[in-house]
This record gives sequence, structure tokens and C-alpha cells, in this order.
Amino acid sequence: MANPYHALLPRLFKGFSIATARRTLLPTLGYYLRRPQLPPSEKPALFTMNILPPMMTVWHHCARKYLGDRVDIVIFDCSGELNPKDFPGARVQKFLNFYAATKSDEFLYRIARNRRIGWLCDDDIFFVSGKAVDLVERELAVPKTASVSFRPRTWWHFRIGGEHHWPSSSYCIAYNRGIFCDWEKLSLAPADGNANPFDSGKAPGRYDTGDKANEILLKKGYRCFIVPKEQETDYITGFSGMSGAVMLLRYFKKPDETLDWFRSAPDKAWSGNILFGTFSALLAARTIQECHKVITGKDYPLPSLPSRMELEKLRKEKERIMPEYRSFGWIDEAGERLHKAL
Repeated sequence: MANPYHALLPRLFKGFSIATARRTLLPTLGYYLRRPQLPPSEKPALFTMNILPPMMTVWHHCARKYLGDRVDIVIFDCSGELNPKDFPGARVQKFLNFYAATKSDEFLYRIARNRRIGWLCDDDIFFVSGKAVDLVERELAVPKTASVSFRPRTWWHFRIGGEHHWPSSSYCIAYNRGIFCDWEKLSLAPADGNANPFDSGKAPGRYDTGDKANEILLKKGYRCFIVPKEQETDYITGFSGMSGAVMLLRYFKKPDETLDWFRSAPDKAWSGNILFGTFSALLAARTIQECHKVITGKDYPLPSLPSRMELEKLRKEKERIMPEYRSFGWIDEAGERLHKAL
């Protein structure tokens, strides 16, 4: 391999942002000249961003099926490859692949400024029930409730006033904009200096997207509601960390090249997060492609994505050397729920 497994991904992320700018730079400049806002409404404004078109097809299908006209959808197309006509009922904006926090802040402060509820959702989190809107509206009506999160981070926690709080995360979270934007004027930007207790792995070190704002809200006495873990699948299903797999699929040209990248890593590396997370995302990408075909009746070409059979073969090989606490089973379960939700 020209690039060792651990050196390739960081370079690909930088290259992707540069390569897609030829499709997204001018539309982004045009956006900033106008900075259009959604009209006033009681509907929540729902925001996502995308770099893998077939995943957006599946996300939009689930959002329209289960949330319908109860929300107004805004999509930032950061690959520049989406056709707005394929996403009826949504506002699609080609946009440079800035940091997630930058794009989300722009949505909350500008696009959704006429709305009480600004809702962020990663494009690998899929709605499976219209009850999600009911929950958001009900919980955000509780006094001093700043946010409603459907999937928190669970490997570290805040310890505030002697109480344990999971970080709400930004995977799928609805904010009371009056609190977040108008009163507290917060940002979702990451930050250094995260010394909070951790429950697994290593100390977080940094605040990820939304974490610092979450901590500030909690310290000021606001309620940051989190859907109980046992109820999460009543509202959503989904994956995580898809961007690494997307970078590999865009970089490699053939399935064997993708598989060789994983095989090039030493066995001990499968105990870490990079290979486990990226291969999990590759399994999820295969599920996404299958769901895309169910919805559209068409294959979306991903030439470097290995077949299901090839992925399962490599999975069995690596599961033998992985720690017992590592499992790809959650990908299977999420995929089954997604197929049923279609």
C-alpha cells in the first residue's frame, strides 16, 4: 500500500474538502450573500448534512414517511452531488464541507431564526416513528428545557453538582432556540480542556461538537433531556462514524483495494477504534446501498464497496482477533430496524 492504514484517512478528509469545492464553493458564496431564512412557523426546523448521496435518499425517505409535514427540512449538500428534485419538501443547499459545528451554528442562528425549535440530525440517524416530533414538542415545552437528545455519548460524563449527566451529543438533538441562541448565545464549536470523568477508553481531552455548550447549559441549571436508552429505538435507528468509510469508498477504485486497506493493518490494530469504527461504517454503507435500491428500484454505484459476501468473510476473520467487548452485532440490529422502517 502506498499509504499505511493509519496515515491515509487524515489525508483523505482534507482532499475531499478541496475536491468537492469545485461544486460547492460558488453555491456557498451565493448562500452567504443572501443567507435565506425559513419563514415563521410553529413547525420545528430539521437540519442535516450529507457527503454520501444514497444515504441522503434513505434519510429523506424516513423523515418524510414518519415526520411528514410536521417539520421543515434543510439539507446541506457537502458533496455537491445531490439533485434537489430528488428531495421533495426539503430545502437543499450545496455547501462547502466546513466543520459540522460551523454548519450547524449557521442553521440555528440564521436559517432557523424564525423558529422556536431547531433540530439537528446526522444523516446516518434515521427516524422510525412520527412520535419523535411529539416527544420533542412535549419535552421542550417543559420550563427551562434547552434540548432533547435521542442519542447521547456514553463513554464519558459530566459531573455537575454531584450529579451524573451523559453528554447530549449532536447526533440527533433538538434545541429550544430561545435558550440556546437568543438568551445564552452559545455555539456548538468543539473546545480543548475536557477533563470530565470517562467510563471507557481514554480520557476525552476535547469537547466534541455541542459538548461545551451542553456543559454550560447544565451548569446554568437548564434541563437537557435525553431519551432513555431503552426507548431510543422507538424513535430512531442508525449508525455512526460513516465519514471515514465514505472517504475510503471515494478514494479506492475497486473492492479489493478497499479490503486490502483493512488487511494491511496489524492484528493488534483491530483492538483500537479506527479499524473497528471504519469497518463498522463499511458494513453500514452496504446496508445503505441495499436500502437505496428498495426505495428507488435502482442501484447506486459505489465501485469500491465490497460485496456483502466479501465483507462478511473479512468480518469473520477479524472477529477472531478482536477483544470480546468488540462486536459488529449492533450494525446488524440497526440495519434490520432500518430495513423494517422503509
